[in-house]
Amino acid sequence: MWLPNTYYALIDMHNAFFRSSHRRYNPLTQEWVLVSPQRLKRPWQGQIETAPREILAPYDPNCYLCPGNARAGGARNPDYRDTFVFDNDFAALVADAPRAELNTRDLLRATSARGICRVICFSPRHDLTLPVMEIADIRRVVEAWCAQTHELGKRDFIEYVQIFENKSAMMGASNPHPHCQVWATDHIPSEPAKELRAQATYLNAQQTCLLCDYLDLEIRAAERIVAYNDHFVALVPFWAVWPFETMVLARRHIGALPDLNDAERIALAEIIKRLTRIFDQLFHATFPYSMGFHQTPNDGMRHAEIHLHAHYYPPLLRSATIRKFLVGYEMLAEPQRDITPELAAKRLREIYKK
Repeated sequence: MWLPNTYYALIDMHNAFFRSSHRRYNPLTQEWVLVSPQRLKRPWQGQIETAPREILAPYDPNCYLCPGNARAGGARNPDYRDTFVFDNDFAALVADAPRAELNTRDLLRATSARGICRVICFSPRHDLTLPVMEIADIRRVVEAWCAQTHELGKRDFIEYVQIFENKSAMMGASNPHPHCQVWATDHIPSEPAKELRAQATYLNAQQTCLLCDYLDLEIRAAERIVAYNDHFVALVPFWAVWPFETMVLARRHIGALPDLNDAERIALAEIIKRLTRIFDQLFHATFPYSMGFHQTPNDGMRHAEIHLHAHYYPPLLRSATIRKFLVGYEMLAEPQRDITPELAAKRLREIYKK
């Protein structure tokens, strides 16, 4: 079935095109995702996870991130009152890694990797998460993100600063204390590099920003938008892979967290609180996810194509006990999802309106 190459032809959800299996293109990664809405009718007999619900105390004497406690590496935390940043005791990257390279006929290749890994504790309270923190306290987290991006990005060997959060043990978090990580590397990692190439190609071809144009389409359609304020928009991307995957995009064309002005930093804190509260209310449980910011590299080049944004990847599918796994076809062929991004956005948006 041929459709005209226009956006508004594609957003007609009553069209059989969207009610049956189809593929959607992700212009940020230049990859495709298979969407199979007809599979929602199948009964679920797969793995059922334990609901991620925990009751935590404000302070845990055994937590290596709580104020005053000894960390796993032996150092003792100060009696911090808001955010706390420290070098990861078990870093995935080190600054003094020996310089070396291997290349055997372009088949066996390896190169050294240097970097700095840090942890940012959001709060001294062991029992808090972003959805229940005050906006003023989340603003301090945003300030820490901006400061770490600026400080680490100035190091002469650092080319990229990746800020990310894994929430809950389901997503690999080793400690429930509210925190995130910062990995600054001497190279641009693979996922940001794919987006960098795609955005540069689009800018060269169209003379405009890919994500500025995409955000304009989404605002006009208002179909996949979950929440917004004067400076940021949270939406389920047209090409989403995870069931309730979202993006948070800056309305203004800016490249990196330190470029945010005061109003934008407050607005980012507000949209994060709003979105994460929606996640928690979706299944009435602590909602697991991995999230991270993609921003301008620190490689000394001018990157007019980059538009600051964050990705949220939650694994829960139909309830707090049913999780999506990337297996089979998705590992061997391409990503696939059942619930359409439009239906996912509708569910999230309805929670926000309550």
